[in-house]
Amino acid sequence: MLGSVAFVSVELSPSQAQAQSSNLPPVTVEAPDAPKTRSTAASNRRPRSSPAASTSRRANAAADPNRTPQAAGGANGATTGYVATSSAAGTKTNTPLIETPQSLSVVTRKELEDRNVQTLKDAVNYTPGVTTSAFGYDPRFDSFYIRGFDVTYTGIYRDGLRQGGGNFAIPKIEPYGLESVSILRGPASGLYGLGSPGGIVDVTTKRPPMTAFGEVQLQTGNYDRYQGSFDVGGPVPGSDQLYYRLTGLLRDAKTWFPGNDDDRAYIAPALTWKPNLDTSFTILGEYQTSRTAASIGNARTADGKLTNIYSNDPAFSAMDQQQFRIGYAFEHNVNDTWTVRQNFRFYQVNTDAKYVQIDKIDDATHTATRSAWRIQDNFRTATLDNQAEAKFTLGSVKNTVLFGTDYSHSYYDDRIGWGAAPDLDLLTMNYGAQAIASPAFSIFTKQSIDEMGVYVQEQARLGRFILTLNGRQSWVSQSTTTTLDGTPVTQKPSAFTGRAGLSYLFDSGVAPYVSYATSFSPQTGVDVTGATFKPTTGEQTEAGIKYQMPHVPLLLTGAVFNIKQDNVLRTDPNAIAFLAATGQIESKGVELEAKLALKPGFDLTAAYTHLSVVITRGNTDTTGNEYSGIPRDSFAAFGKYTFQSGTPVEGLGLGLGGRYIGANFGDDQNTFENAAVTLFDAVIDYDVGKLDRRFQGAYMRLNATNLFDKKYDTCQSGYCYAGARRQVIGTLSYRW
Repeated sequence: MLGSVAFVSVELSPSQAQAQSSNLPPVTVEAPDAPKTRSTAASNRRPRSSPAASTSRRANAAADPNRTPQAAGGANGATTGYVATSSAAGTKTNTPLIETPQSLSVVTRKELEDRNVQTLKDAVNYTPGVTTSAFGYDPRFDSFYIRGFDVTYTGIYRDGLRQGGGNFAIPKIEPYGLESVSILRGPASGLYGLGSPGGIVDVTTKRPPMTAFGEVQLQTGNYDRYQGSFDVGGPVPGSDQLYYRLTGLLRDAKTWFPGNDDDRAYIAPALTWKPNLDTSFTILGEYQTSRTAASIGNARTADGKLTNIYSNDPAFSAMDQQQFRIGYAFEHNVNDTWTVRQNFRFYQVNTDAKYVQIDKIDDATHTATRSAWRIQDNFRTATLDNQAEAKFTLGSVKNTVLFGTDYSHSYYDDRIGWGAAPDLDLLTMNYGAQAIASPAFSIFTKQSIDEMGVYVQEQARLGRFILTLNGRQSWVSQSTTTTLDGTPVTQKPSAFTGRAGLSYLFDSGVAPYVSYATSFSPQTGVDVTGATFKPTTGEQTEAGIKYQMPHVPLLLTGAVFNIKQDNVLRTDPNAIAFLAATGQIESKGVELEAKLALKPGFDLTAAYTHLSVVITRGNTDTTGNEYSGIPRDSFAAFGKYTFQSGTPVEGLGLGLGGRYIGANFGDDQNTFENAAVTLFDAVIDYDVGKLDRRFQGAYMRLNATNLFDKKYDTCQSGYCYAGARRQVIGTLSYRW
């Protein structure tokens, strides 16, 4: 029996959840009568709303009629299966992966399709250094760690431009609309501005192709999952300069978590104008609606253990989100030396979340005392990035120089309401049987962030040496209001950040490198004196080696790194009701990755990570401890083979993946551990056209994640979450 237990958990946004650590005052402002949580700011806490040029270039373009403009941040070179050869994510120029002096992984379109990726978290599950398990199953947000640091609000990019977010209003990425996903690990502020020291994830949107194509797809799965999608594109009829693409998806689904919908409608038009070989202008748009449950937790005991009592109640449970984006990517080759680019995007996200929370369970009366919560968030952001790239030779040094200036403005409006809800009868479990009124709003937050940056980068090649240097000066203006008509708290931090890296390319394809990089990000709030917090800063040293086998799709990488983040928020020991930006955490680790396409029909991705994230300066009960929720060791591998011609089962594909999530502490006091868990994923597909040519273009696929339906829980900062259960999805698609 549970006895009379007071519950200390509230439903959290990523910024709130990731702010839990040792004995800090509440990060979120609660209504006066709300059950007080002793929420604690983790040592890597993020503010709640923190926010070529040569004749051969033209010749190559003419030789390739399907050439598309550089997709900022994406995999721009040729890809074979799971192996990409270049990406702009690490340099903002189309640079081979082995020449980028920092850890960089690319998840290609084929890998996304083979694993039938449903969320951005799924997309990076097999990437070294990335932790997607800290918060268990949570369909509401694309929230995860890189090298032990949260990247939810400042580390997720689309087409080279930061997405951002505010509290619950975080853009959701639909993987069906992506061409690839690039993961740059380590500080990237030298090019991208304010951000996490862990790195960035940059997704590349599907763009109009030069040749006509089309696909329609139907999916069904367990938990009443039904989905239809389409993707068509090519030249606009009657024009030799316009190309289009239209991608859409409609889903009606439940999930294993009771009362949790997973509905989505998505439409993404794109249009490219190419008046000549040197100029391209692409418009990218999106409108998306989605619905999930706003609460995905179970009631927890005072020590954080999960019970089998769901907090969610279908009578008052939904997180409805609408998002809209419009932008463009312009590129023009001025001459054989200069190329100019301009990328712009406007993003708007509106979220309405309502949920029920269990505050206390009384075994004597067999009832659970509950409260109702309502959160309405509106987030808007506009980003503009201007670039000028020059390629030239001085003496024996080949240079690629990038000049850039960018500006971003974001604003979010957050309203929170809290009130009483009817008790839950634990004998009858009368979920959905009682009316639950929406509470009035009593907590109001408004925040705007403006950032302007000027950056420059030099990639100098002398013989086999490649020196990469970049630097950026950023100016930030941040204004926050925490009452309905209060006086804004403002701060205007600025910082210089950068990266220095040196690589050496052997003829064999081996490329060792060393690099040093820094990051910074402003923080919301004031200390006991009323002064705004210093921005949090980070620095990383990294050494690694990359190997790309000549003429063979094989890429092997390995890296060791050390990251320190300073000015992390912690409790002020002289005024425990306030925070002080005096904390520090240190992340050290080893990462190994292999991307292979060894023979026709076979692809493999594999990753190993050893990670030690320590609170080197925190509160008395956490200093020297490991940061919770981050596995010390993890391993993931996924391989797929498709039988080729000459075999009785030509066109049949079989794939299997395994993800080992190592043991880690469940709280920052290091009083208990999360046990290691191993999960398996699988796929079987078939090219129906191999059976009968009349069905050419038809494909069938069956995917399963958590194949053996492993039941597991995971805890971070003392808060525990259930892991995702088995998901099986069947797909029938037709391509032409």
